[in-house]
Amino acid sequence: MIALIDYDAGNTASVANALGTLGQEFLLTNKEADICRADKIIFPGVGEASFAIKQLHRYNLINLLRIVKKPLLGICLGMQLLSEFSSEGNIACLGVVPGRVEKFDSSKVNVPHMGWNEVFQKKESRLFKDIKDGEFFYFANSYYLPVNEYTTATANHGIDFTAALEKDNFYGIQFHPEKSGDAGLKLLNNFLEL
Repeated sequence: MIALIDYDAGNTASVANALGTLGQEFLLTNKEADICRADKIIFPGVGEASFAIKQLHRYNLINLLRIVKKPLLGICLGMQLLSEFSSEGNIACLGVVPGRVEKFDSSKVNVPHMGWNEVFQKKESRLFKDIKDGEFFYFANSYYLPVNEYTTATANHGIDFTAALEKDNFYGIQFHPEKSGDAGLKLLNNFLEL
């Protein structure tokens, strides 16, 4: 069973539609017991980081998301929340992966970073199985996680930043696979087949 986490800070409808397109059954939930029973966990996110962290506290999900041992995919803000800290709202995050989420420099690039961008694979990752290097995915982000030791793919918006990461059972993607056409659906399916 797939748990799609609904904590009032994620674009669950479009992810749900993508899962439906793939013929996957899922449970939209914010209940710890449901998440613990799931085989795979999808952790989407949109909006502001400090609000999202408050919502995770509200639903008592912070500790669970830090220690879960099943494959978890953080999408967009969901990936950023896996980091140690976000400068968006100056808030401590889950601390699963090292690093501090920073804002793009609006004096150098358009903020938000919105639209299609190439993603370049830096390390082998099962998420990108049968996806060509330099494939385009859809982004919508004003903040980014700098490249670090767990970065598996990068994109560039004035600077190279983490487009995908992997640490143990935790996977993160800055782009929106549910809005990225066939390549996005392939990546989602790769996650579900882990």
